[in-house]
Amino acid sequence: MNTSLRNLTIKSFHDGLVKKKFSALEIAKEFFKRIASTNEDIGAYLSLNEERALSDAEALDFAIGEGEKIGLLAGVPLAIKDNILIKGLPATAASKILEHYRASYDASVITKLKNERAVFLGKTNMDEFAMGSSTENSAFKIAKNPHDRTRVPGGSSGGSAVAVASNLAVAALGSDTFGSIREPSSFCGVVGLKPTYGAVSRSGLIAMASSMDQIGPITKTVEDAAILFRAIAGKDRLDATSVETESENFENAHQDELRSLTIGLPEEYFVGGLSKEVSSEIDQVIEKFKALKFVFKKISLPHTKYAIPTYYLSMPAEVSSNLARFDGIRYARNLKLSAEGGSASGGKTENLKLEEIYLKQRGAGFGPEVKRRIILGTFVLSSGYYDAYYEKAQRARTLIKQDFDEAFADVDVILSPVAPTPAFKIGEKIDDPLAMYLSDVFTGPTNLAGLPAISIPTKPSSMLAPKELPVGFQLIGKHFREADILGLGQLYEEIK
Repeated sequence: MNTSLRNLTIKSFHDGLVKKKFSALEIAKEFFKRIASTNEDIGAYLSLNEERALSDAEALDFAIGEGEKIGLLAGVPLAIKDNILIKGLPATAASKILEHYRASYDASVITKLKNERAVFLGKTNMDEFAMGSSTENSAFKIAKNPHDRTRVPGGSSGGSAVAVASNLAVAALGSDTFGSIREPSSFCGVVGLKPTYGAVSRSGLIAMASSMDQIGPITKTVEDAAILFRAIAGKDRLDATSVETESENFENAHQDELRSLTIGLPEEYFVGGLSKEVSSEIDQVIEKFKALKFVFKKISLPHTKYAIPTYYLSMPAEVSSNLARFDGIRYARNLKLSAEGGSASGGKTENLKLEEIYLKQRGAGFGPEVKRRIILGTFVLSSGYYDAYYEKAQRARTLIKQDFDEAFADVDVILSPVAPTPAFKIGEKIDDPLAMYLSDVFTGPTNLAGLPAISIPTKPSSMLAPKELPVGFQLIGKHFREADILGLGQLYEEIK
């Protein structure tokens, strides 16, 4: 087989499969071979699905041999973030408390991809319960940036971004609550799309903050992101917040319609704290769009400065509720406790009170960041503090959404950085939670407002010397106008 995994996209995989340049089984075997030689060091996957994946690939090859017509995603090797359920496979959310749990049903996005006959290679590493910006909070292993293995890949969907950037999958699914698809995509030099809230079903996604969580694709090209998004989008009876979207061909946007779009530049996103590398790269992106005769307009999003505190009051409140079900008794943690208070392989629990069991199971099962957010969330929802903190945060969230509504009265799309800096060193911010949280300052407001946004590698990142780091830029669209940001992204990729 002469096909390089490095250049394999969804579109090129499909073309090669149809033209019989290779088989789905051959490609799947090559990916598992590469994963075996790479994953131990780079930490992209937490578990593999090799036997079932090879069986599915072989069955697809047989169907093709029988003359069956196949869709664009048939046989495509995908990596799935480990908080998205695939029946029968581990679903740990990178937490010790779910270490032995296997999903009993498929997430709705997985059902859709199974109907497309996609192949699932395995479940990817992440920050525990999606809480983090670096994938250093995984309970099992640290994922490493493939461009510089002393640096983080971003988070919380770091494993999915690493898998795509390292050619350990053709594409991947992640989840985004405050930038968790876009930031790792920027750090790793790949494309990451956070759809409009409600555009993709959350059924079967292990919830962190239900009012902000959203599943989305991580891919090598914007066209691939459009293909994968179209496959997973739409109304789902299992998710009351999901909505029916227009069935658009997102990967073939009309050039004339795109060129009439006005692009907004938020003054609050181009301020102190933006590194020279990021600032320079974003300036070059703006100049490329200006060369295509796009009209730019300065806008203001004045409540952006409240996005971080708003999120870190709203999100922990939802976390404290959503994670209450993980008591260590259900979902097969299997930590046996002795009556004397310690853990033991054959200890008896009949003398322990239920409260003591919960304390010991959750204490051993949850990591420090998860505990921090549960405690904070319980505090802000407690009697006497609800009005002072949580309710005030919801009012600020409304103001942030209103800022976007007013801006979109004058512009069609907003362009901004994804993160203030390129990927930072492993361990650099782990002991300073506030510094870590500030990594999401440009991505988070879109989650609070429920808007679609995409991270796209800047042009020089594809030609970087080995020691240089990728930088991404962000396009933010109006609600359910993924077509605008995907179309502009594809137009940018076509620029020579």
